Amino acid sequence: MSDAATTDGSTLPFPTAPSASTAGYTLAESTHQRRVEPQHLPDDAPNILVVLLDDVGFGLSDVVGGEVRTPAFRRVAESGICYNTFHTTSICSPTRAALLTGRNHHRVHSGTIAERAVDWDGYTGVIGKDTATVAEVLGHYGYCTAAFGKWHNSPATQTTAMGPFDRWPTGHGFDYFYGFIAGETSQWEPRLYQNLNPIEPPEREDYHLSEDLADNAISWLRQHRAYAPDRPFFMYWAPGAAHGPHHVAKEWADKYQGAFDDGWDAYRERVFTRQKSTGWIPAEAELTPRADSMQGWADIPEEQRPFQRRLMEVFAGFLEHVDVQIDRILDELDQQGLTDNTMVIYIFGDNGSSAEGQRGSISELLAQNGIPTTVDDQLAALDTLGGLDALGSPKTENMYHAGWAWAGNTPFHHTKLVASHFGGTRNPMAISWPRRIAPDGVIRGQFHHVNDITPTIYEILGITAPERVEGHEQKPLDGTSLAYTFDRPGEPGRKSVQYFENAASRGIYQNGW
Repeated sequence: MSDAATTDGSTLPFPTAPSASTAGYTLAESTHQRRVEPQHLPDDAPNILVVLLDDVGFGLSDVVGGEVRTPAFRRVAESGICYNTFHTTSICSPTRAALLTGRNHHRVHSGTIAERAVDWDGYTGVIGKDTATVAEVLGHYGYCTAAFGKWHNSPATQTTAMGPFDRWPTGHGFDYFYGFIAGETSQWEPRLYQNLNPIEPPEREDYHLSEDLADNAISWLRQHRAYAPDRPFFMYWAPGAAHGPHHVAKEWADKYQGAFDDGWDAYRERVFTRQKSTGWIPAEAELTPRADSMQGWADIPEEQRPFQRRLMEVFAGFLEHVDVQIDRILDELDQQGLTDNTMVIYIFGDNGSSAEGQRGSISELLAQNGIPTTVDDQLAALDTLGGLDALGSPKTENMYHAGWAWAGNTPFHHTKLVASHFGGTRNPMAISWPRRIAPDGVIRGQFHHVNDITPTIYEILGITAPERVEGHEQKPLDGTSLAYTFDRPGEPGRKSVQYFENAASRGIYQNGW
């Protein structure tokens, strides 16, 4: 193998720098000088923070015409640029696998969620050694890497104390991990891991997982500044919010008291009007209809409406609460003087809002496990727990009505799990990088996908996707860098084809069609 082939990044790891010392016959005749490892990154390589929310749709954030306050998303949007034609897969594990590898989800064996992994190519749930993650590649280039929050990319059968641990975050290129290894967990009593070690959350009455994840991210940033300030960092911050169960303290839910009293149909109409006025959707757009199988607000009996309203109030408080935690991380970047050269990629959802709560539930697992219950059953049980105030508390595993999920995906049809309609696959995104990206107020409309994030990172760093990593030949990337959109908002899109598929729900985009 030629020297060029081993030093240009096509093969990783890079060769070790030769010794700079000279060994003589005696110590007196020898010289010692510490070797200098070559720099493989540009001198001004940015820090990178990728934020990925869970189960939130296009029409929720106030930035996009929704009615949930999201100060951090607004902060990134106003200091950078926004995208209104950005796409995910229609479910969590595949989206995360595509994001971290730059490849389509089936190419990295993540055609469905980790719990449903089977021994079919494309569905094993194991991201192969032939598709290295962006964290692995950046680590070879000198980045410090950390992941916080939800890791849903290891087969459920391989998340025990017996491993194998090369399928856990630290086996996929992250120097540090703090979070949970599953599709969801309680926000009050989460099952947590620090690297490979199971840990208990802090024993505090006011504990909340989203706050804990922000605390740990801030602590990690401070350690990075103390011990490796000369190395850039890559942080992947992917909380459990706002996946069910919807858990948040009462005061956060109370901030939205009365905000949704007129139901999900009316919410859709209001948000649709604002989306047009702010340019997030075309002025000539038409609002998609409600599916025949979904209840309208008028179909909800009056005695059940307080329950359905409170479920949405809790969800909205939950979503605002997690966004505020992201704002705390952004504050820390400010305080450390890192904001100017940190690229923040904030993806507002890993798929559309989730309709898995069906008709509203105090325990989302009932529906997921096929246990039949009526809304009246839920209300009767809720009375024994203290009434509506129990929603969002440790006493319940609540999930809102599918109608609210549909409303959260305004203006699109359908929800999470549906890959054939944009309600399941289109999510807003904002990118800020003050040193490189000048905000211009123009929303980018080029068609892009979550598998484009890794190629974008490689392009801005001048990295060529490696052909071999740790001895493993690499599969090609499927993503297309969107860095060209940073300075040219009107540039024609460069992504020609993208498919979508989940559990036989499917669609394809090709050259604008």
